[in-house]
Amino acid sequence: MAELESTVVNTNVKQKDPSTALVIAVTTRAIFNLEEEHKLYLEKGKEEYTRHQLANQDKPLPPGTAFAFIQAVQYVNKKILESNPAERDLFDILVLSNNSPESGVRIINSTKHYGLEISKFCFVSDEDSTQYLKSHSVKLFLSADRTDVCNALRRGVSAALVFQQEVQAPRTPLRVVFDGDAVLFSDETDQIFQEQGLEGAVQYEQAMEAIPIGEGPLKAFAMHLGKMRKKFGQEESPIRTYLVTARSGRDMGIRAIKTLREWGLPIDEAFFMDGAPKGPILAQIQPHIFFDDGLHNIQGAQNVGVPSAWVP
Repeated sequence: MAELESTVVNTNVKQKDPSTALVIAVTTRAIFNLEEEHKLYLEKGKEEYTRHQLANQDKPLPPGTAFAFIQAVQYVNKKILESNPAERDLFDILVLSNNSPESGVRIINSTKHYGLEISKFCFVSDEDSTQYLKSHSVKLFLSADRTDVCNALRRGVSAALVFQQEVQAPRTPLRVVFDGDAVLFSDETDQIFQEQGLEGAVQYEQAMEAIPIGEGPLKAFAMHLGKMRKKFGQEESPIRTYLVTARSGRDMGIRAIKTLREWGLPIDEAFFMDGAPKGPILAQIQPHIFFDDGLHNIQGAQNVGVPSAWVP
């Protein structure tokens, strides 16, 4: 049976050129709090869920974890266009949903209610909606479904799992925090650490100091973000990026810094935590999104109200 994708183009929003834009796909459960509706879907089935969504189509959904991130991304677009109205290197947001177009009316109405600039709504009836990511030139995929995220990563698309939480992130500028190993960088040093312990990992890093660390699953997204960041001077940039890593600065920080330099990736601030909890520093930064591969770090971020996305 052929998979079906129904795409609704939002004519109220200026359409971006996908060949130059930084395309971010978000699922409805990442951008809105649909936990009650999702429970209804699991317990009562699709028909009951659709009936509920139709009956409430004019009632806006409450914001979800990725909501403030999307708002901040819009702010960046505004600032870029203010400095160059002809600029095509912009963020482009599309919603990827397993809703039918019929039950998706509430999703569209909710984005309009909050003034979110979503360029397209893709309603997919197939189980694996991630097969459409590449055709839309998606550079980052945020979902509340672990299977979706794993499928996207397997397809070579930067992706992370969003956990539903109450988020009170400040609006501007856009602040993005990356973990190092297994997120920005490959997990090569993590693997040495698992096999040979800290001493082995430190020796490996010192021996490999002149060789850049391999690419991690979010490198491509970070590089495009860095490219947009370079359009502005440090003071007036609407984008701020951070590295918050469990590495120690003394023993394992040099290779990380040299790798970022080799990639030409600008990072505003780097914190080498030497295994200390990340929560306190994240509470200070107040990012719109924090990417990490460690669930204990995600939990620590959630405890201080920081929107988090897990890279499995």
